Amino acid sequence: MVHKILAYKLEGIGIQPGDTPVEQTQNLEKIISQIIGVLSVVAVIWFIFQVIFAGYAYMSSQGDKTKLETARKRLTQGILGLVISLIAIFIGALIAKLAGFKNIFDLNRQFNQMGL
Repeated sequence: MVHKILAYKLEGIGIQPGDTPVEQTQNLEKIISQIIGVLSVVAVIWFIFQVIFAGYAYMSSQGDKTKLETARKRLTQGILGLVISLIAIFIGALIAKLAGFKNIFDLNRQFNQMGL
């Protein structure tokens, strides 16, 4: 006697149980690439806002030495974070290019794959 087993098929992002090992690897690569792309964009936007807010704090310090020094530190950290983020993105793109991947940081393709 054969019993039918009802199962729920998982859908969405992630590695699907029925995929072949090659498809699973390709899906994992897509997920990692999408995460890196989104986090890179978020980091750049975050540090741009940090620079803007630090500039505002610098202008509104009204000559107070402690506020001025705090704003100067925030401005330096924001610019440094932005530079480090951009350098990391370009080094990642260079390594991907040397490894044979093409357009690893194509944001339009990333957002289309995520359905946005």
